[in-house]
Amino acid sequence: MPASALLIGASIASLNLCTDEYLLLLARPGEVASVSFLSQDPLESPLWRSARRYPANHGSIEDVLTRRPGVVLTMGGGGRATRLLARRLRIRPVELVSPGSLQDVSSNLRTVAAALGEPRRALPWQERLKRLQRTRPAAAQDAVWLSSGGQTLAAGSIGSHWLRLAGLEQRALPGGRASLETLLVRPPAVLVRSRYRSAQVSSGARWLDHPMVRKANARRLTADGRAWTCMGPLMIGEIERLRAGLR
Repeated sequence: MPASALLIGASIASLNLCTDEYLLLLARPGEVASVSFLSQDPLESPLWRSARRYPANHGSIEDVLTRRPGVVLTMGGGGRATRLLARRLRIRPVELVSPGSLQDVSSNLRTVAAALGEPRRALPWQERLKRLQRTRPAAAQDAVWLSSGGQTLAAGSIGSHWLRLAGLEQRALPGGRASLETLLVRPPAVLVRSRYRSAQVSSGARWLDHPMVRKANARRLTADGRAWTCMGPLMIGEIERLRAGLR
């Protein structure tokens, strides 16, 4: 079978939460062989309803062999052994780039659309991303993105680049963490609080409910932390939503 035959109309299995995102957004139902179990968890993925239509896997190519996929999607080092096994079984391994830039997200969209045999499917998402970039606010407000335990975004990271598209400039903080003292003494203009697993009882989640956090003299926005896990195309809708909240 020529390699190109594996691209056209082939069903695809995704072995990673972040590759699931691209597949679920671009594929038609008959083209999905399997997705990772994480994407079926409402606490981990906004796409969990779509993901539950398909068989789940635990990130191993062995989990999807009975589904006979033509392509497997991996990210973040699926491993040389996985690639070799896939090729031996006449399955095409496609390794997506773990996004370090907005261009990486666009490239991953194009790669998955091409693997589905229809590169044009990526265009609507790429156009939305380009529109966000073209209309990026000229001035950015000082901001701190805040998650459990005071974790925040590193200045210059892809997360901070996404935030900049919303008109917010992530403040550089030592160690990538916001302290309670910082929020009280020098609060940002905008505090973006992640909802990731907010209902889960943990010391990290309790940190977000500290009186100093609640009293911080900052405008507050809420982030859907699930989209920020992968920094992929789901961030497009997230940034559109944050922009609307700043108006």
